[in-house]
Amino acid sequence: MLRFVLIIAVVLSSATALLAQPLKIASLNTVMADLASEVGGERVEVADIVHAGVDPHLYEPAPGDWKRIETADMLLAGGLGFEAYLDRMRPSLENAGVRVVVGGDVIRPISGACENHSKEGHHHHGVIDPHWWHSISNTRAVVFQIRDALIAEDPEGKAFYEVNAEAFDRRLVALDKWVRLQVVLIPKASRVLVTSHDALGYLASEYGFEVLPVQGLTKSSQPSSQQIAQLIREIKEKRVKAIFAESLENPKVLEQITAETGACSAGSLYADGVGVGVASTYEGMMKHNIGTIVEALK
Repeated sequence: MLRFVLIIAVVLSSATALLAQPLKIASLNTVMADLASEVGGERVEVADIVHAGVDPHLYEPAPGDWKRIETADMLLAGGLGFEAYLDRMRPSLENAGVRVVVGGDVIRPISGACENHSKEGHHHHGVIDPHWWHSISNTRAVVFQIRDALIAEDPEGKAFYEVNAEAFDRRLVALDKWVRLQVVLIPKASRVLVTSHDALGYLASEYGFEVLPVQGLTKSSQPSSQQIAQLIREIKEKRVKAIFAESLENPKVLEQITAETGACSAGSLYADGVGVGVASTYEGMMKHNIGTIVEALK
């Protein structure tokens, strides 16, 4: 009889857990959304406010997005200026009781030269590079930041979140080892990345690349003829073999540069977040990017 009562108690407990509403999480960053899904599992419901394929440089929250954000338990953002509108949102988020988790708060930022993220909208050397996810060590730090935020919001799920975060972290450690083994296939002199804009600084810093970006190549701005001429000279001097477009950028200027330098067009990289298909997760995005780079430069 006691055993029967215990079984019923376990069943009722499990049913209660299944009936409990998952945490509602809204994300302005596709990488943050994927990390939260990995750590939160079935205890969270993640809404991608900014989807893969949407240019985050041009995005502004629509009224429907505001409703989903203000009714969420938690809002995720990349930070470091990546979401230029985030500071404007904070007062209303505080009033609505939405916990804001910003990945850039727990990493050591580096300087970049991407004009699209400067507050004034002009090109500045030395501005903070917000693309922290191209460093796996940064991403590992953010995984544990998300774990702690989920525990603070849902203490009953503490053990669940801890197990998931540790398991995901082990996968990220393995991914980092794989990346390093792939990079050594590229001769050191060939580790030069010509890209649409300066979004791969963290990858370059962590794995020993030099980045030569086409400054200002976005849907809202174009590089000057002087910038293009300077880049062409550098590509020729360094004998760069391949040039990489970005999945959300206009490739026309890069096509011009490849024609004038003889470098080949090596395909697209996902710079501003996860992609689609096999690149729709953080791990998939990193494998796609590194695989594309190594295939072109080794």
